[in-house]
Amino acid sequence: MKISLRAGERIYINGAVLRVDRKVSVELVNDVMFLLEGQVMQASDATTAMRQLYFIVQLMLMNPTDVRDASALYAQHHAALAAVCESHEMLEGLAAVDELVRATRYFEALKRIRALFPVEQAILAGATTEVPFQAA
Repeated sequence: MKISLRAGERIYINGAVLRVDRKVSVELVNDVMFLLEGQVMQASDATTAMRQLYFIVQLMLMNPTDVRDASALYAQHHAALAAVCESHEMLEGLAAVDELVRATRYFEALKRIRALFPVEQAILAGATTEVPFQAA
């Protein structure tokens, strides 16, 4: 796999953070777990349940040598989400994410979680929408 990076951009590969000082192409010749800087979520951006799940799986991908704590946190968070979720689409997505995480396919799990962000947003928008009071 060949990846092109811009000057100053970072890439996270198997727990290591690399920053390039000029435009460069990198060829990954073996199986590695990586995230581009644009795919990395900051802790301050994990403001919803699905974004928190993304952040937890991201930790598992970024630090593959020590996933024990993140795995335990993932299991708790995923179970809590599945227990309260009523949306069929969201439940199917969470099941798919869980399969990917169990297979240590963290990058694919992150992609699947990102695809659920709009579903979550729609659910949250519906949950917080109030019916205006109408006078008789």
